[in-house]
Amino acid sequence: MGERPAANGANDAKEAKPRARRAAGRTAGAAEGKKKPAAVKPGKPESRTALVRRARRINRELAEVYPYAHPELDFENPFQLLVATVLSAQTTDLRVNQTTPALFAAYPTPEDMAAADPEALEQLIRPTGFFRAKAKSLMGLSAALRDRFGGEVPGRLEDLVSLPGVGRKTANVVLGNAFGVPGITVDTHFQRLVRRWRWTAETEPEKIEAEVCSLFPKSDWTMLSHRVIFHGRRICHSRRPACGACPIAPLCPSYGEGETDPEKAKKLLKYEKGGMPGQRLKPPPDFPGPPAPPLGAA
Repeated sequence: MGERPAANGANDAKEAKPRARRAAGRTAGAAEGKKKPAAVKPGKPESRTALVRRARRINRELAEVYPYAHPELDFENPFQLLVATVLSAQTTDLRVNQTTPALFAAYPTPEDMAAADPEALEQLIRPTGFFRAKAKSLMGLSAALRDRFGGEVPGRLEDLVSLPGVGRKTANVVLGNAFGVPGITVDTHFQRLVRRWRWTAETEPEKIEAEVCSLFPKSDWTMLSHRVIFHGRRICHSRRPACGACPIAPLCPSYGEGETDPEKAKKLLKYEKGGMPGQRLKPPPDFPGPPAPPLGAA
């Protein structure tokens, strides 16, 4: 990784340094081997100001790595997103996306789903696991939408969390992606990464949400959630993080928990980063990987 030639002019010189640093971050490990990057000094307490700056820089770096970050559930309206998010508990978005086409064909509206035969509904959502409990929640929230909200998904947090089976995480997903209301989605990936990055030491989702929200302007919350979750699914895995292929390794206090060898780390990358399909059957146009196969496809 050679030194970039000196730029012409004071402005070019100023711009060259950040570009060089970003390039170094994206190839972290290639030049440093198994050495811990020096940008985060171990053992030295981090001030609040330094934490905010580092957190926001991580967000900027992730925005460059994942400019196409998006919700990974297929949906066409707020009701579909609400149902899909409830189904996503304890399973993958891929499995939900493979299940919902038949589900929404059978029950396109809250009124239809509220009147469903429970056993028929259970069979349609069986691939997502915990299908009896999920069917009960879906019928309950559909009845509540029909009876209390005129068959429409409400756009307020307090209304959404009053629905059966809908917690704060699900409500924030719906608000952020169906209504454009900023919110942090604290799923398992988000929790893992923000603790690895030492943005918070909290373990309760609501406390994590509050602490992370305080680090960023409200306008960043929804896209921040997508970027962090994308990174957790693709690179910063639970068991074997691909540290040697991580673009934000110089900013990570937990560098070295996973594989630091660049070539070995590349083999751990998932979804489009590893050359494999994404989780959506109908990904957005700018998604760089292939779409996921439908249920039962070879």
